[in-house]
Amino acid sequence: MSALTAVVAADVLMRPSAPEDADAMLRAYLRNREHLRPWDPHRDESFFTPEAQRARLADQAAALEAGRGVHWVLVREEEVVGTVTISAVVPGHVRSAVLGYWIDAATAGRGLATAAAELACRAADEELGLHRLEAGAAVANTGSQRVLAKCGFERIGVARDYLFLDGKWTDHVLFQRILNDRRP
Repeated sequence: MSALTAVVAADVLMRPSAPEDADAMLRAYLRNREHLRPWDPHRDESFFTPEAQRARLADQAAALEAGRGVHWVLVREEEVVGTVTISAVVPGHVRSAVLGYWIDAATAGRGLATAAAELACRAADEELGLHRLEAGAAVANTGSQRVLAKCGFERIGVARDYLFLDGKWTDHVLFQRILNDRRP
């Protein structure tokens, strides 16, 4: 899978996540707890512990090793300011996966999500050999929808009651980006 490390902005590096990122991830989630609440599944208190973050990062490393996904952190001065993921990789004749991302509230609006998503698309195409990426954004999350549009994703529909977020089932706008027309 991808070992892409790239400069996203003058002061932000995108690199694969590692178990050593647990403390920085915890700080990032604590800082962004309210910012992410409308867009994330419910997080009980056990999520906000070093142990939970170490376990999540170990799972991400295992997914990378098994070819099921890639998880990157966006880092500024050793602090995590966002993440980008390619998950649910389907190999074979489908060659598709799901793109996800989030950006620290203090860093939002600087184009980091767009730049990081574009780098992930490039890695999905050139390194992972995928044909297609899918992404979804809650109907109310117009910022994320703009990021996907800027990255060349096309809207393919609305999925009703798609994810249980912030205590209720939420509709999501679904997008896709065809990366190439190569044969599998």
